[in-house]
Amino acid sequence: MNKENEIAACVQRAMDTYFQDLDGEMPSGVYDMVLACVEQPLIEKILHFSQGNQTRAAEYLGINRNTLRKKMAQYGIQ
Repeated sequence: MNKENEIAACVQRAMDTYFQDLDGEMPSGVYDMVLACVEQPLIEKILHFSQGNQTRAAEYLGINRNTLRKKMAQYGIQ
């Protein structure tokens, strides 16, 4: 299994658990919830991997450095 498939399988398992845990409640804001749950640790790991180099981290992520800085502020990442 390649890495992309591993990540997709992990998300699917987490979503299965999420829906089971709803216990009859209606889901709401799932898209934003999942993005926030994935995006913050992703940015933190990429910043660690790039040794704090924001320009390199933004390149790895495929986003603009200003976008990275905005997301860092959004999640309180130093």
